[in-house]
Amino acid sequence: MAAPHPIPHATHNPAPEPPAVSEALARAHQRYWRFNVALIAALMTVGFAVSFLLPLAAPALARVRFAGFSLPFYFGAQGAILIYLALIVVYILSMQRADRRLQRAFDADANAAARSTQSAGDANDAAHAAARERMTTQPTAAADSGARGT
Repeated sequence: MAAPHPIPHATHNPAPEPPAVSEALARAHQRYWRFNVALIAALMTVGFAVSFLLPLAAPALARVRFAGFSLPFYFGAQGAILIYLALIVVYILSMQRADRRLQRAFDADANAAARSTQSAGDANDAAHAAARERMTTQPTAAADSGARGT
């Protein structure tokens, strides 16, 4: 028998909060994705021009010769495929470069976080050392009572 008022999963098992990200790393991610979308748009525009606009202009380009063939025939037989392969290579190389830039931003952010954690840890270590020093140099009430014999 089903419960009369089911508990929605959103309130029963809330989604975990995403980890905190620094402002610099957030900007690096934003630049990365803007670059990625712009690159895809530019490469798809070139692909569209080769696939659709060049065949529309084929009658006007029929007199142009490339490697002994008319330009529309050459593009239909080999040129378009070579351009598509070039677009793939351009995308791969550009995204590898963008990935390296994002990785450098991530590493810089991680190093900055580690330095800030380490400096906070050094301050805590110094405070603990000072507290230990005070404890060893100042006699406690228990030590005083034992020395007086009470």
